[in-house]
Amino acid sequence: MPASKKRALGKSGLATAPLVFGGNVFGWTIDKDRSFEILDAYVGAGFNAVDTADAYSTWVPGNKGGESETIIGEWLKARRRRDDVLILTKVGSPMGQHPDDRKDLSPAWIERAIEDSLRRLQTDHVDLYQSHWMDPDTPHDATLEAYDRLIKAGKVRAVGASNFDAASLKQALDVSASKGLPRYETLQPHYNLYSRSTFEGPLQDLAVAEGMGVITYFSLESGFLTGKYNSVADLEGSARGGGMKSKFDERGVRILRVLDAVAQRNEATSAQVALAWLLTRPGVTAPIVSATSVGQLNDTLKAATLTLSSEDLKDLTEASDA
Repeated sequence: MPASKKRALGKSGLATAPLVFGGNVFGWTIDKDRSFEILDAYVGAGFNAVDTADAYSTWVPGNKGGESETIIGEWLKARRRRDDVLILTKVGSPMGQHPDDRKDLSPAWIERAIEDSLRRLQTDHVDLYQSHWMDPDTPHDATLEAYDRLIKAGKVRAVGASNFDAASLKQALDVSASKGLPRYETLQPHYNLYSRSTFEGPLQDLAVAEGMGVITYFSLESGFLTGKYNSVADLEGSARGGGMKSKFDERGVRILRVLDAVAQRNEATSAQVALAWLLTRPGVTAPIVSATSVGQLNDTLKAATLTLSSEDLKDLTEASDA
């Protein structure tokens, strides 16, 4: 991916290719060898940003968290590609530190968690360190002061927020401005052609006004927008099927129908079109994408060079209006 195609991640000084790879699959749905193959192909195609979290993948039986970071670290060491990629990770999810599994952005936890992440990633710094969730028990200034210390120590280059609502993000940005602390330069929201209200409105307006970088997750709505499923009947045998049935209402079916039509007009796939639409949305810097095979990855990455017409964009947006 030529440098000219990279997009600034807010005012962080970091620049990413138009698609960020989502590393939650590492150590979950794909093993180390397949993960290495996919990372090789992703970076080999000119892309440069890998998103993960310390808690990936605690939801898998037998996993404790850190599995994704560990695989990425082993790849970085084996391939000696640290200078070629941006490592984006997160802190704040439950990692067994509290009996009630509450979110944790306390300074004590952040200072412990960064050391664990750096050790697993086999690096001396993280490019973007993101607050994974809002923590109602920790004041913004305490969290941001902890990040300030990490930045000054060279362990973190910039910080971002994930899963914040507009009110909490505004409070954090105000604290940064008033106290001269590092500010959240990026936002990672759930956003796609189907789930628009999760970002559009006050949160999007704030991100745009503040010049933040926006990295979207669930960019294909957990597979709903891939074109693989066109009816409830298609969900049989799918591990994700149960959570997708409710999407096949009048609006959901309409979105899939128009998505398919636009894909055919462009000789593209539904997934490529859905990602290309995201790349045109106000404030969006780069959608997060994932894959479990090199073939699937190469197909998905074509979205970065797909240009949709104004008619295509109008049809997609109108189809997905509430």
